[in-house]
Amino acid sequence: MTPTSRTSSASLSALREEAAGCRACDLWKHATQTVFGEGPAHAQVVLVGEQPGDKEDLAGHPFVGPAGAMLDRALEEAGVDRKKTYVTNAVKHFKFVPRGKIRLHQKPNTPEIKACRQWYERELDLLKPELVVAMGATAAQCVFGKITPINKNRGRVIDLPEGPKALVTVHPSYLLRLPDEDARRREYARFVDDLKIAAALMRKSARAA
Repeated sequence: MTPTSRTSSASLSALREEAAGCRACDLWKHATQTVFGEGPAHAQVVLVGEQPGDKEDLAGHPFVGPAGAMLDRALEEAGVDRKKTYVTNAVKHFKFVPRGKIRLHQKPNTPEIKACRQWYERELDLLKPELVVAMGATAAQCVFGKITPINKNRGRVIDLPEGPKALVTVHPSYLLRLPDEDARRREYARFVDDLKIAAALMRKSARAA
């Protein structure tokens, strides 16, 4: 590990500790804990999801539930090593409504996304990745700083003012919600194809190193 990597790792740890006490919006009041991003400090690719789900809220780690399993499978098929990526969410507290013993996911609103964007910005500033993959509408809104249609921008690399490039795709939970098996298979293949763009960038960077 280089001195720069060590500094970044320490800085990410400090940022994670700071975010644990975030009160920028009201979501902290009902969530179990802040679920911060995880991954190597020198990650070339940052994967951004929407928010922690029920499993993530309890575990304190991003993408460890059903959507995380779907993401892991797709990353492997695309040729991306998740351990070499940094995985985070646009909103870092679980937003839900209780229904008996079940906590039903609720989509974050624009003020909540804006309130939490400071953590994403600071993660990006420390990581300095080459590519940010925005998975779903909430992630795209966070990454681009405005409402960004998925289908219109999906599958192409877009330059960001902050320096890295961005790639828009669906959130893996979208694949889980599809009722039709054929649609699920088709959309999963598209999702893998999107992630292959990230894999190609990682291979190119590895050759150049």
